[in-house]
Amino acid sequence: MACAYTRREMTAGVCLFSALISACVMLQPSSAKPGNLRVITDGNWEDILTGEWMIEFFAPWCPACQQLQPVWNEFAEWSEDLGVNIAKVDVTEQPGLSGRFIITALPTIYHCKDGVFRQYQGVRSKNEFLSFIDEKKWQSIEPVSSWFGPSSFLMNVMSALFKLSMFIRHCHNYLTEQLGIPVWGSYGIFALATLCSGLTLGLVLVFTADFVFPSRRFTPDYYHKKQPAGQARLLQQSEDEQEADGEEEDDEDEYGGKAEEWRRVGSADALRRRGVDVPEEDT
Repeated sequence: MACAYTRREMTAGVCLFSALISACVMLQPSSAKPGNLRVITDGNWEDILTGEWMIEFFAPWCPACQQLQPVWNEFAEWSEDLGVNIAKVDVTEQPGLSGRFIITALPTIYHCKDGVFRQYQGVRSKNEFLSFIDEKKWQSIEPVSSWFGPSSFLMNVMSALFKLSMFIRHCHNYLTEQLGIPVWGSYGIFALATLCSGLTLGLVLVFTADFVFPSRRFTPDYYHKKQPAGQARLLQQSEDEQEADGEEEDDEDEYGGKAEEWRRVGSADALRRRGVDVPEEDT
């Protein structure tokens, strides 16, 4: 009897322990099924340009992102039923996508439908996410302008700048932490690299401009065109000089004629005076 009682106690204990484990499992927050929550990187981000997507931009160190993560995982379980792809982007690992979407706050959620992007501004709960997709509330949100779309030229440049900034940051950390170079030394290296790259880029631009738009001095017909132009200039100068000489001659002729007239008038006056004086001497 004692053995039977002990077996019953053991059976009851095992059943109670199993019930507790089942309850704990049921109370734990559900996680996304494998394949339901997709990870977007710089290599596959163009996949979101087709179909319908909900994308979360987060950072592991962000407290608000940590609070949203269980809710986002639960929402991802409904992706097949809703016919929408649920994805996330770690901005610390994908700086290019952070610049491409101009992420200024975390977490940031975007809705995408066939390449048209809209930023989600509602309550961050599973029910709100479900109604946002099921009731198509995203239609009332103004889409992102094509100028600032992730596939535009401007956003491609922004993505490259963000990648470059992250590369420079990694280089700075390597120089200061791994090689032991002082901070001012690292800044000096980057300043010299910037100066050299600017000079190199300037030379390349000058050579390219000379190649595409060569100077007319180096064209074969430049001197042939220049020679008649020089001759025409010399002819014009000679004509101007001849006209100036002609004007001077006209002035001299006019002045000579007036001088001759003055001489005639003077001689006539002298004769009159002489004619008046002669009779007075005779009387």
